[in-house]
Amino acid sequence: MRTLEATFDAIICKQIELEEESYGSIVVPDMGNDKNMIAEVVNVGPGYTSVMGNFIPTVLKTGQIVILPHSGPTRFELDREEYIICKEKEVLAIVNQEDNE
Repeated sequence: MRTLEATFDAIICKQIELEEESYGSIVVPDMGNDKNMIAEVVNVGPGYTSVMGNFIPTVLKTGQIVILPHSGPTRFELDREEYIICKEKEVLAIVNQEDNE
């Protein structure tokens, strides 16, 4: 089986679906609008060297859930699996899970 490995400040993600948005018992359907993507990070490059020669390590970690813009990231299929590849700086946000105990 082949795998993908991110280089420089690239990240490789798999798109995921979160629960549909609802208000009480009313479910708000996705009307096919161009929405940002929610994805899980599956591989992260080590970082890159700045113009000044400083090494800038990546911040994201494998397993984190992120929000990516609808347009910009590259979609790539390998062994019937679809991946999303982009630079770390294209990530709009990290989705943090809160424990409500």
